[in-house]
Amino acid sequence: MQVEQTGPLGEESEPLGEAERPDHVDLAVIGLGYVGLPLAREAASVGLRVVGLDRDLRVVEALNTGHSHVDDVSDEDVRRMRAAGFSAFTDEECLARAQNVVICVPTPLGKDGGPDLAAVTSAVRTVAGRLRPGQLIVLESTTYPGTTEEVVRPLLEESGLRVGVDVALAFSPERIDPGNTAHGLRTTPKVVGGCTPSCAARAVAFYGKLVDTVVQAKGTREAEMAKLLENTYRHVNIALVNELAVISHELHVDLWDAIRCAGTKPFGFQAFRPSPGVGGHCIPIDPNYLSYKVRSSLGYEFRFVELAQEINRRMPEYVVRRAQDLLNTAGRPLHGSRVLLLGVTYKPDVADQRESPALPVARLLRERQAEVWFHDPHVRVWSVDGASVPRVDDVMAAVREHDLTILLQDHSAYDLPALGDTARMLFDTRGRIFRPDVEVL
Repeated sequence: MQVEQTGPLGEESEPLGEAERPDHVDLAVIGLGYVGLPLAREAASVGLRVVGLDRDLRVVEALNTGHSHVDDVSDEDVRRMRAAGFSAFTDEECLARAQNVVICVPTPLGKDGGPDLAAVTSAVRTVAGRLRPGQLIVLESTTYPGTTEEVVRPLLEESGLRVGVDVALAFSPERIDPGNTAHGLRTTPKVVGGCTPSCAARAVAFYGKLVDTVVQAKGTREAEMAKLLENTYRHVNIALVNELAVISHELHVDLWDAIRCAGTKPFGFQAFRPSPGVGGHCIPIDPNYLSYKVRSSLGYEFRFVELAQEINRRMPEYVVRRAQDLLNTAGRPLHGSRVLLLGVTYKPDVADQRESPALPVARLLRERQAEVWFHDPHVRVWSVDGASVPRVDDVMAAVREHDLTILLQDHSAYDLPALGDTARMLFDTRGRIFRPDVEVL
């Protein structure tokens, strides 16, 4: 790929001998969560000198003693990072000698439904206070199109240094998929958009050391939009099959079999499957950034996304209604029934509970006076609205004792055929146990 490199922004822009300084840092990662820590690990593994900055003292102390808080990064990974020179800090002074700085801080939703950029602006101001000519600054935090140019760039240029002339600025959306062992950071193509051609060249050269394929976007807005497009695509298609699940149940259609049949078409179709709701930081959150930008900049609603949000948000209520119907069919009211929830994380084989539909399902069951227990191989303690939910240890004994078991997450640790054989009554919201005596969403 041909990229423009000018002035201090070429790949080899650091002064002669800079890399040999004892305090030289190739990469500083701000935010050592599920995005930042895997990035730091990959950079350390290829021989870069890496430091991390995080405001959580417990995270920093754990990492510096060889312990990980992220599912996809093991304690052994952290120990290897430490052996390669990695250190974590709460003091922003660690940014002083970094040649490249990548910002991986959270962007939750604010009260107005748009992204809360407080962590981003705080991180950028921190970087601006120590900005040096020749540095590359990359934002990886998901946000709306225009953030890098309209928010990050002005804050950096308050330092007196100019983006595209003195320093490089780019956006590169994170594509971390927790629990995915087939596609990691190195093997997943990395999209990069720079504020200028020289900014893009610097970012492409940097990420080319860490990943197999770098895809250069036209600019930062296109890179920002690419991330939102990926997750909005999934969001609206999940909403489609969730709506079809409700309709198909009323029409006595086995939607799971229809999806299986449709999936045999070798073109023009990608299978999505019903669920009790959508979870994680990306799918239920990211499309709101796009809705916010459309609403605030163009003055109208992004109706496709709004409808998908409405459908997916009401799935926990639909699950509880189906559960109530199941119990009623067996001659039991939901009120006072013992209900066991299996799997309370947002996806299989991870401990991440962000936006998990298990939370509203449990809340609704309790509001209807059901007695709720849970089990999850990755979660020891779980609470709903500040009230703890009792955990069972012996799953097979528990499914025999509870009036209804709801499979909310199909962790690989669960023996699904055995659950079907043993449970007094089983409601499978993941479409994994197909037999006449098991209710499937």
